[in-house]
Amino acid sequence: MLCTRLTNARFLTMDPDHPVAHDLGIWRGRIVGLDEAVTSLPAREVTDLQGATVLPGFVDAHVHLAWTGFKQNTPSIAGCTRVDDVLARVEEAVTRRGSPGTWVSIAGYDQRALGRHLTAAELDEVSHGHKLYVMHDSGHGCVVNSAVLDLLPAGVPHENGFLAEGAMGAARALRLPYAQEELAEAIGRAVRTCLAEGVTACAEAGVGGSLLGHSPVELGAYQLARDKGLLPLRVQLMVAADTLHPVAAHERDGIPRALDLGLRTGFGDDRLSVGALKIFTDGGMMARTAALTAPYEGLDHAGQLQDDPDVLAGTIVDGHLAGWQLAVHAIGDRAADVALDALERAQRLRPRPDARHRIEHAGLIRPDQLPRFARLGVTAVVQPNFLRYFGDDYAAIMGEERAPWLYRGRAFLDHGVPLVGSSDRPVTDGSPLRAVQFMVERTSASGRTIGPGEGITVDEALHAYTVAGARACHWEDDLGSLTPGKRADLVVLGDDPRRVDTARIGDIEVVQTYVDGHATGRPAA
Repeated sequence: MLCTRLTNARFLTMDPDHPVAHDLGIWRGRIVGLDEAVTSLPAREVTDLQGATVLPGFVDAHVHLAWTGFKQNTPSIAGCTRVDDVLARVEEAVTRRGSPGTWVSIAGYDQRALGRHLTAAELDEVSHGHKLYVMHDSGHGCVVNSAVLDLLPAGVPHENGFLAEGAMGAARALRLPYAQEELAEAIGRAVRTCLAEGVTACAEAGVGGSLLGHSPVELGAYQLARDKGLLPLRVQLMVAADTLHPVAAHERDGIPRALDLGLRTGFGDDRLSVGALKIFTDGGMMARTAALTAPYEGLDHAGQLQDDPDVLAGTIVDGHLAGWQLAVHAIGDRAADVALDALERAQRLRPRPDARHRIEHAGLIRPDQLPRFARLGVTAVVQPNFLRYFGDDYAAIMGEERAPWLYRGRAFLDHGVPLVGSSDRPVTDGSPLRAVQFMVERTSASGRTIGPGEGITVDEALHAYTVAGARACHWEDDLGSLTPGKRADLVVLGDDPRRVDTARIGDIEVVQTYVDGHATGRPAA
C-alpha cells in the first residue's frame, strides 16, 4: 500500500525518460512510481491537486540561512536614501537597547542608495555609548563607529569607519559568537522562508569562518536546529576554508591541511551533511570589491583579491588534496583567473575527475574564460536575482563592453559548463521562480535588458534549479527529478512556468511544498 498518491496534477518530472505525469505514488518518503504504475494501487491518503503543476523541489545551491534569520530580526535602514534618515533609524534602534557599551547591529546598508558611505563620525553622533556595527547588504563590508575602531588591532585598514573584506572580519572577531540556541532559532526562521518559496534543499555557503561565520561551533547549531525540529528541509554545509589547519597525517595521504579527524565533503546524511569547502578569492560588486582585470567604470580601482594570489592558490590546492569539493567564491574576472589557475594546478597534482569543483557567483566572466571552465569541469553557480534587482547598477559600473558578460547563462550552457541557479539569500530575493524569469528574459526590475544573448529557455532555467542544483551538491541519486526511487521532495505551483507568459513566471503562487512526501506549511488547495 502506498503512503500517499498525488493525483490530478501536471507533474513536470525533469526526467527525460518520463517528462510529464498525472499521478505520483509515495512510500516511506520516496517516489515509487508514476501514472499507471501507481494509479490503481491502494493508498492511505489520496490527494487531489486539482490540476496544479508540480515540479521537483527547488535546490538553492548557495544560501546563508543563519544570516537570513538574523537579518529578519535586525533593525534595518533599507530604503533610506538620505543620511539624516539613516542616522535617525540608527538612533531609534540604539535607544531601544540597554546599558551603554553593548553592541547594536543594523542591517540593510547599501552606500549606493546614499551616494556615499556613512562615516564613523556620523555614527558617533547617534551611538550614545554603544558599539555600532552596520552591515553592508553584500556581506562584504560594514561601517562601525569610533567605539569599535578603537578596539581594532593596529593596522586594520578602514575608510572613515568603512571596513571591507578581511578588515570586516577583524571587527566581527571583537564580538562574542552567537549562542547555538540563537543560531538554531535564526536558521529556523530562514528555513520557513525557503519552504514558502518551494525550496526543499539548500547549501549553506560557509560556516565557522571569519567573514560570514557566526560561531566556531556553528555546525553544532545546525544539529541543534535539527534536534529541535527547526530544519524540515535538506541542508548541506559549506565549511569556511580558514577553519583548515595543518595536520600530521601520513605522508601517503598527501593532506597538508584539514579539519580535525579528516572531516570533508560527504559526511552526514540526507538531511544534514558537510558539503564543499568555501574559499573566498575576492569581494562583491555592490561594495565595489569584486576583483576585475580593468577598473570599474567611473572609478580608479579594479576591486581587490582577498589575499596574495599565491596564498589563495595554496588554499585551493590544499583543499583539493585533502579530498574536498571546492566552492570558490569568484565574482570578478580577475578572481576567476586566480580560481581557474589554481584548480588547474590542483587537478594536475592529483587528478579527481568527479570532484565537481564549483565557482560561486561567476559574476563577470570573459569570453576567453569560458573554454577553461569547460575543460576543467567546473560548475558555475550563479545568482540571477542579482541582475534582476541590481542589474542597472552592475551594467553601469561594467560599461558597454563588459555588461553582456554579467552572470551568464547561454554562454555557459553552449560551452558545456554546468549552470546552477542559487540566491545568496539574504543578499537579495531568494525566490527561484523570479530567478527563473530573469534567466529567460534577462530583464531587470526597471525593465532594462542586460545581456539578452545570455537568455536561456524556461526548461533550461528550471533544470538549473533542480537537476543541476542537485548534481552540484552530489544529491543527484536522491533529488532533482521526480524519478522513481528518489526522495519525494516536490513543489506544487498555481500555474505552469512553461505555459504562462515569461513576465508572469515570478508571480506564480507556490501552493505547497513537500519534503519526504510530507506537506509543509499551508495545505494544498
